[in-house]
Amino acid sequence: MLDILIVEDNKEIATLLCDFLRKENYVVETADTGEKAMELYEKYGAKLLLLDIMLPGMDGFAVCFGIREKSNTHILIASARTEKHDKLKGLNLGADDYIEKPYDIDILLAKIRGIFKRKYGLEEIVEGNIRLNTIRHILYVNDNKVNLTEKESALLKLLMENKNITLKKEYLFNSIWGSDSDSELQTLTVHIKWLREKMEEEPRKPVHIITEWGVGYRFE
Repeated sequence: MLDILIVEDNKEIATLLCDFLRKENYVVETADTGEKAMELYEKYGAKLLLLDIMLPGMDGFAVCFGIREKSNTHILIASARTEKHDKLKGLNLGADDYIEKPYDIDILLAKIRGIFKRKYGLEEIVEGNIRLNTIRHILYVNDNKVNLTEKESALLKLLMENKNITLKKEYLFNSIWGSDSDSELQTLTVHIKWLREKMEEEPRKPVHIITEWGVGYRFE
């Protein structure tokens, strides 16, 4: 399934949006006609439809109606048609929101992040220069992207959520691997080592994941 389907006949706008959204790690496709939008949606589906109204052939209102008949996909209309009756028509056809063009790209991105967080559980934890996307298991250190495994992501999330609190090794292990896991406690030590290698400037002298000897680890 696509994260976002952009329906926009202005190629410059569509390309710009696509580039910005892909940098945010969304899976994105574009359609420049209503007919193509319906075809792509039938083939792939999408979590969010970013929909222009003024399209050649099948217009955005018809796309909105057609999609809403099939699913509860979030539909965000972005249009230069700013009259009240246009907004009401879009909302009455099932759109979730209606924003006016021209829009600020940063505000649009913030709105999209909010939609995914509320509706699809996308969650980011930010502490200083560390940003963790817990759904996509992606870590940003000084805005540099680092891919994590699911276990690494879950472990770092637990540590970050308990900032400045030392969590016992047994608690960390049982929370991430489960008390009935076939893995051994040493697995936790190995994952801590891997995380440090991915996020610390000097892994042997960590400033974020701190060891309290004989007890466990904490995030600072």
